[in-house]
Amino acid sequence: MRRIAALAVGTLALLGAVAAPASAIPDPLAVVDCAVQDVTGLVDPASLGVPAEVPATGCLAP
Repeated sequence: MRRIAALAVGTLALLGAVAAPASAIPDPLAVVDCAVQDVTGLVDPASLGVPAEVPATGCLAP
């Protein structure tokens, strides 16, 4: 019983340490604006192909 409690406390402490703070929530309007600009930049008829990175991942930063 003691091991289970210690494991549960350790797991909760680890999850609390890696959880993002409430101030790290991105602004929804800024994310949409950034994603629209990113998508329009992806559509380039001169250089069709696979993009180098996943589109719109930079928009998620707070």
